[in-house]
Amino acid sequence: MADALSDLRVAVVHDWLTGMRGGEQVLEAILELFPRSDLFTLFHFPGKVSPEIESHPIRTSWLQPVAGRVTDYRKLLPLFPFAAASWDFSGYDLIVSSSHCVAKGVRSRGKPHLCYCHTPMRYVWDRFDDYFPRSRPMQRLVAWPAAALLRRWDRRTAGVSRFVANSRFVQQRISEYYGRQSKVIHPFAADGFFRDPFASGRDDYHLVVSALVPYKRVDLAVETALATGRKLVVIGGGPLLESFRQQASPNARFLGYVPRDEMVQWMGRALSLILPGVEDFGITPVEAMALGTPVVAFGQGGALDSVRAGETGIFFDRFEVESLEKALGEVERRSWDRALLRAHAARFSRGRFTEHFSAAVRNLLGQTR
Repeated sequence: MADALSDLRVAVVHDWLTGMRGGEQVLEAILELFPRSDLFTLFHFPGKVSPEIESHPIRTSWLQPVAGRVTDYRKLLPLFPFAAASWDFSGYDLIVSSSHCVAKGVRSRGKPHLCYCHTPMRYVWDRFDDYFPRSRPMQRLVAWPAAALLRRWDRRTAGVSRFVANSRFVQQRISEYYGRQSKVIHPFAADGFFRDPFASGRDDYHLVVSALVPYKRVDLAVETALATGRKLVVIGGGPLLESFRQQASPNARFLGYVPRDEMVQWMGRALSLILPGVEDFGITPVEAMALGTPVVAFGQGGALDSVRAGETGIFFDRFEVESLEKALGEVERRSWDRALLRAHAARFSRGRFTEHFSAAVRNLLGQTR
């Protein structure tokens, strides 16, 4: 940033700080652009995010003591908008929000506000049935009126100065739900994936790296492995982990959480990384391609931005075992150039993100002054 920008008083807003996932990696890069910024978040569990993030002054909301006492902080969702509205940004020159829930809805009161939108709030828009399934009618009955109120709030508070979307898929959803235009700036894979040495060969398994929640559709990958006898390795934790383990056969392994170095070893030697659900963007495919591993992905959502059919991966078009099985067979029959896959993944680097996001900030400030 030029000196004129580094002198700005910047408030960075992120929904919550409870772990290091793709959104937190983006947040870390945003904070690097504004090293003197203050960070606002609904609640923060110390030690769960990187030291780089926690080096900033962190200001939590009045939900902080409440979130630490509930079994699942998402149960507090109806309170999130009220907590986000409680902050005073009158002492700042610029607000930058990193939002997949309510951070974009803070009261900017005329201050320039750039929102990096990971997704409009999934819980109340297109993923309501995944989070509140018909199989839980009482939970759904309670959630329905709250979701309706949150949708109205979410649309009403979409008056940020400018939206940045993390994919064309999210760009379309911003247009549909908020009636706003946005610029696409893709997230990035960590630099280490481009420095890791290529594996010397491939083993005979396919890999899933994912949170084990219903909308990720990991169940489809598991069903396909069981039906075809293919070996499947699943890395990641979540509420479905134990049920998957109970139905596992010798050809499906569920490792839960593993350290990064171990994950890199599994990813680098896999026949493919399977992305069985619809992702807003999905950084895991980029990580796999950076390690020279092709991707098998459902042909909708953010994967259309990151994967090139026939060059860096294969798409399947139906949530059916037969469709995924066909794609797995195709990825197994082809030979894949690791260097070419890495070169493609390099389009999603942290350096490129920083360059484009910095330009978006400059453009916004140039138009609001």
